[in-house]
Amino acid sequence: MHIVLVHGLGRTPLSMARLARCLKKAGHATESIGYIAALEPFEHIRTRVRARLLASAAAGPYAAIGHSLGGLLLRAALADFPASVPPPRLLVTLGSPTRPPRIARSLRDVWLYRRLAGECGQLLADADFLRSLHVPSVPYTAIAGTRGWPRHVGPFRGALNDGLVALDETRAADSVEHVHVPAFHTFLMNSRAVQQHICARLDALVKRPLLE
Repeated sequence: MHIVLVHGLGRTPLSMARLARCLKKAGHATESIGYIAALEPFEHIRTRVRARLLASAAAGPYAAIGHSLGGLLLRAALADFPASVPPPRLLVTLGSPTRPPRIARSLRDVWLYRRLAGECGQLLADADFLRSLHVPSVPYTAIAGTRGWPRHVGPFRGALNDGLVALDETRAADSVEHVHVPAFHTFLMNSRAVQQHICARLDALVKRPLLE
């Protein structure tokens, strides 16, 4: 299957390289979509992601995996997908928030954060924006990390977290499969548990015939 990979805020496509290698070993083809959040508005990136998804759909069965902001870009890109175009057979988000992360809210007015994260960083702290994101009606797995700040230390006040996003900040709709792994936010895509779960879900889809 063809897999579209979208990296997170402040990262590059190289951050998804280890996951891409794992997927290729499992027999899948991969492509990574790059962007620079400090320089590009969210809508420009979303439009590019949508175009790549449409191109993937024209070539055959595909899936999409996004880390952090990458997961939000994928959800936004699927919001106005043409009904005649096949959606991804699987959507996986890694540490993607569904409500404003505590850290994004605390940093939103800091000059350096505003400069490095751009408009995308401001949207991460916007509750209305996160509520507006489309929840696609496709098989959807939300993976969240739990190896972050220990209880009663740091900004999370005892909540399980991956160092940047709390577990309760990644909770999506009840229709979504939620998976928790002992990993840090930045390196979720490199977690063996994450990679094994994604490969197992993809293998099950490959073996399952497409519904007419």
